[in-house]
Amino acid sequence: LFFFFYRKDKSSDWSSELYLHPSYVTEQAFELDFRALVSLPSGIEKAEWLATNTTAFFKHISVCYGALSEYCTANACPTASAPGRTQYFWHNEHGQRLYCSGPLYTDYVTSYIQELLTDEKVFPTKVGSGFPKGFVSLVQKIFLLLFRILVHIYWAHYHQAAKLDLHPHLNTLFKHFIIFSQEFALLEDSDTAVMASLITAL
Repeated sequence: LFFFFYRKDKSSDWSSELYLHPSYVTEQAFELDFRALVSLPSGIEKAEWLATNTTAFFKHISVCYGALSEYCTANACPTASAPGRTQYFWHNEHGQRLYCSGPLYTDYVTSYIQELLTDEKVFPTKVGSGFPKGFVSLVQKIFLLLFRILVHIYWAHYHQAAKLDLHPHLNTLFKHFIIFSQEFALLEDSDTAVMASLITAL
C-alpha cells in the first residue's frame, strides 16, 4: 500500500481564508438534512453503504477538482499545501517520501483510490461477494486522502472556485462529506483539525 503523511511547511502563505468569509461560507447549492441523508438505510449492510458512498464521493470530488485543475499546476502549487503551513507528502510502497506538487499529489491520490475502487476483491460489485477483512480501515484511509484533496482545493483554489461560482457546490459537497465521515467515524479529529473553523461554520 501507499502511505501518506504531512509536515508543517514554513514557507507556505497561510493568510488567505476566503472560504471562512461570511458572504461565502453560508452559500450552498441546496439545503438538505444531511444527517438523515447519511444514515444507514434499513436493510442495507454497512459495508455496502460505505462502498456506495465512497465511490460517489470520489466521483464528486474528482469532478470538483477537475473543474479547477487548470489552476492547480506545478508552478502555482509547488507543494500540496493546506492551512496552518501544512504540506502533504506521498510515501510509496518502498517507504520513500515523495515531495509532491499539488497536481502530482492529487494524481497519486486519485490513481491509488481508482485502483482500489476497480478491484473486485476490495470493492465487490457481484451479488453475493463479500467485503474484505479490514474494509472499514481501508475506507478510512480513502476518506483521509479525499479530505486532503478537498483541503487543498479550499486552501489554494477557493478564490478561483468563487470566481466560477462553484463555491456553493464545493461547500455543499464538503458538508455532506464531513457529516458522512462523522456518522461512521471515518476521520479523526486530528485529521480534520486544519479545517475545524470551516466545519464549525458549515
